[in-house]
Amino acid sequence: MELEPVIGLEIHVQIETKTKMFCSCPVEFGAEPNTNVCPVCLGLPGSLPVINKRAVELAIRAALALNCEINHRSIFARKNYFYPDLPKGYQISQYEEPLAVRGWVDVGGKRVRIRRLHLEEDAGKNIHEGSKTYVDLNRAGTPLMEIVTEPDITSPQMAREFLEKLRNIMRYAGVSRADMEKGQLRCDINLSLKPRGSEVLGTRVEIKNVNSFRFVQKAIEAEIERQTRILLSGGSVIQETRTFDPSTGLTHTMRTKEEAEDYRYFPDPDLLPLVVSKEWIESIKARMPELPEERLKRFIQTYALDDYSASVLTDNKELGDFFEKSLRFYAEDPKLTANWILNDLLGSLSEEGKDIESSPILPKHLAGLIRLIKEGVLSSKLAKEVLKEMVRTGKEPDRIVEEKGLKQVSDESVIRSMVEEVLREHPDEVKRYRSGEERLFGFLVGQVMKKAKGKANPQMVNKVLKDIL
Repeated sequence: MELEPVIGLEIHVQIETKTKMFCSCPVEFGAEPNTNVCPVCLGLPGSLPVINKRAVELAIRAALALNCEINHRSIFARKNYFYPDLPKGYQISQYEEPLAVRGWVDVGGKRVRIRRLHLEEDAGKNIHEGSKTYVDLNRAGTPLMEIVTEPDITSPQMAREFLEKLRNIMRYAGVSRADMEKGQLRCDINLSLKPRGSEVLGTRVEIKNVNSFRFVQKAIEAEIERQTRILLSGGSVIQETRTFDPSTGLTHTMRTKEEAEDYRYFPDPDLLPLVVSKEWIESIKARMPELPEERLKRFIQTYALDDYSASVLTDNKELGDFFEKSLRFYAEDPKLTANWILNDLLGSLSEEGKDIESSPILPKHLAGLIRLIKEGVLSSKLAKEVLKEMVRTGKEPDRIVEEKGLKQVSDESVIRSMVEEVLREHPDEVKRYRSGEERLFGFLVGQVMKKAKGKANPQMVNKVLKDIL
């Protein structure tokens, strides 16, 4: 029997607001524990929540970016469960009437449908230390969107690609940084196996709180392997919630699965229905930032980039931003600029343990380097040296060229005298070249470059050498 996976994801995305979902406490990563709290997010008696309008606006923006239908009326509900980091004993979320429904994202030629996008607040955080557990409630009340897909994902790789694309859309839409390391994007996986071609779904297992793209892929691979083993040996998969352990690459039981009724959802009596007018949606739509697919098309059409370069620059928003900012300072050759960013700058940054966001090189400095290459001041080889020094020191290219005396020699008379000198020093090679050994041309070019200590303009060397020979 051949089995195939049926995968759906539940993704929590932290909305990038200055304050929490239902109070004015600041949202701040890394603050001293329990300092960004108030009676509302602590759930103290008599405190009342007030909806953060900015969070709603950004959630609508995310829904538009994900092609969702936005409901003009949605309801906040109380999701009841006890946990030490949930001070109220319930979480304010949305259940029967969410903010948005029926969206989609295309991944690798396949469509992943979005079932719903709803607003909710985050819980606090438990910090385990030996036999003790500390509770930090700074995160309690932080605005979240929960994005739930239909079970349209068919492989671990597709799940990873979907998540990477979703993060990119969130960043482009200006909704969230979606940084998994900071908990700004967290993923639960729902997975079952069924006989290939069958319409009957298998028993669903949930894997909670997977916190990296790689681990999402690994967790799905491990769970497919586990369920396949059970089913092929004649056993039955139990509906449960599991966790993924990156150190072993395996999933482990956490608890038997709760159903929605276990949470005793009911409308929050302190919050009126959220009414979103058509005019407000239209005004948000009119101010939508450029999304990844729009940028990809523009990079290909406007800058004549190849599909691969445009795709890499688009997939990392910060990289694409760096590219476009560089062109504001020097726009003579977008293709050359893209090549230097992708082939040289990223490599040099990686050697120093940095990425584009922590780059000591500013876009205008890279533009200055491209200008020096185009004007013939630097050869490609010398430019690579200058770039490494720029990454190491953060200095501007002109200053490095001046300090190290790296300026390329492009004066034809100077190069001519060096060529003539080399030809006098190698009469046998000149004779053999003239009698048909054309490969010796490369040898003679090399001798000129050696004499010039690599600083001669290669095109000029080739031209002069051909003229004389």
